[in-house]
Amino acid sequence: MTAELRRRGWLANHKHVLRLMRLDGLLCRPRRRFVTTTDSKHSLPVFPNLARHLTLTAADQLWVGDITYIRLPRQFVYLAVLLDAFSRRVIGWALDRHLLTELTLTALRMALRTRPVKPGLVHHSDRGVQYASADYVSLLVKHQIRISMSRTGNPYDNARAERFMRTIKHEEVFLSDYQNLTEARASIRRFIEQVYNRKRLHSALGYLPPVEFERRFCHSTYT
Repeated sequence: MTAELRRRGWLANHKHVLRLMRLDGLLCRPRRRFVTTTDSKHSLPVFPNLARHLTLTAADQLWVGDITYIRLPRQFVYLAVLLDAFSRRVIGWALDRHLLTELTLTALRMALRTRPVKPGLVHHSDRGVQYASADYVSLLVKHQIRISMSRTGNPYDNARAERFMRTIKHEEVFLSDYQNLTEARASIRRFIEQVYNRKRLHSALGYLPPVEFERRFCHSTYT
């Protein structure tokens, strides 16, 4: 918030901004997790962690994926996302009532429609059955994308994707009152495409939104 105020020409001290936000009840409160979305107890092949030692210098070198749940009044729905790890931009996502492989495949297909597959591109995820399934792995292999998976029980291996999931929960989901899947999908689309990718400032990007960061530093034609 302080960075955004400064971008707009205001003189702002971060402690003063924090105090005002606390007084007005504008600070998000974390909620406990109740639903598990990762099923890594399967007999499918898993892959070593290739992302640990990557030094990112450009977009489309590393894509990271994850799944989370969203509680509706009468059911849970599930969100799968793919981010470009260099720019933090969401490049693919899907929201549905099920945790089948088709959920992650839909997000992956969106990314493949809109982003180039550069030589050496790595796809990183947890060891969940959705990412280890034959259909998902086959699509990655078809596009010559290298496959990487987190080590067992190590949440830091996929920190960028998990950080985004916390962000969308605290800044969108917990502040909304979706009544059904249609409402949730419309609001989440707006948040991802209009707010997160194009307006939300990221400290890791020098307080730039992902789209602006790519335009400045990736020498690309992404819009």
